Amino acid sequence: MPSRSKRNRPAARALLAAATVLLTTSVATAQPAPWHPERQVTLIVPYAAGGGTDATARAVARQLGVLWKQPVVVENLPGADGLIGTRRAMEARPDGYTLLLQVPAIVLTKYTPGLKGIDPLAQLAPVTAVSQSPAAIVASARLPVKTLPELFQYCQKAPQPCSIASGETLARVSAKQIAAEVPLPGLITVNYRGTGAIVTDIIANNVNFAFTGITAALPHHRAGTLRILATQGRTRAAVLPDVPTTAEAGFPQFQSVTWFGLFAPKGTPAPVQQGIVAALREAVKDADVRQAISAAGAEPVVNEPAVFAAQVREEDERLGALVKRYPLE
Repeated sequence: MPSRSKRNRPAARALLAAATVLLTTSVATAQPAPWHPERQVTLIVPYAAGGGTDATARAVARQLGVLWKQPVVVENLPGADGLIGTRRAMEARPDGYTLLLQVPAIVLTKYTPGLKGIDPLAQLAPVTAVSQSPAAIVASARLPVKTLPELFQYCQKAPQPCSIASGETLARVSAKQIAAEVPLPGLITVNYRGTGAIVTDIIANNVNFAFTGITAALPHHRAGTLRILATQGRTRAAVLPDVPTTAEAGFPQFQSVTWFGLFAPKGTPAPVQQGIVAALREAVKDADVRQAISAAGAEPVVNEPAVFAAQVREEDERLGALVKRYPLE
């Protein structure tokens, strides 16, 4: 007759095997919690308050604050074509507590005279896109035009040269492109520090037209005090289904889609970046955030750091080629 210890060995082995499987499964399925901040986060907007970048930042910051249970404060630092605020992010600690919301104009900083060839992309990590939106060509309602071809025809025949407003570097390059390719050889570019001032002066016809985001112009377009003549995406903007694209208006070379993207200081750890992306994916599900993004004529587009980095590189190549044809002065 076998001893009690020998009789219990099969049961003990089975119990041990079951425990091993359970432990292995638990270890395999256990995932570390996404990074989240333990104190206030600063979200820098390197442009004046009131434009699409600012509106997007504030909607996202509110919801990130809810999800993280920590304040997310938007700080507007305009100036030097966005470099003042961007530099603040470039010089911040790479710990996730200082973020930057930027647009494609960031890739043109290195081409801007007076900025000493500074390339912010060399000192920043692209984290994720937040949303994307077509830009628009907006004209004063006081002009006798209702379409983009009519605007260009008017400017070609007007006794005084037409003027175009510019709020950042990309708009100045686009103004040079229009002057050369329409052509409008006498076009005058007037520089502004923010979209709000551009819209005010277009309504008053102090400046005739502009490339600008949809956000600030949309309520005035609906009120009839200015006109959005065309949007610059590949398809019509959802909030402006009756407004043609530049391609539909006969000027496909003026296509431009603006992304709003989050950047962090270079060296920000991958887990921190992934935690930001995870929180943002949840943030854009919020109805108020989606409404704010939609009001900007945009749609949410949250992607992985590698995907967004590739998107930024593509924009760098496209706009780099454009600025070589139409150099900044």
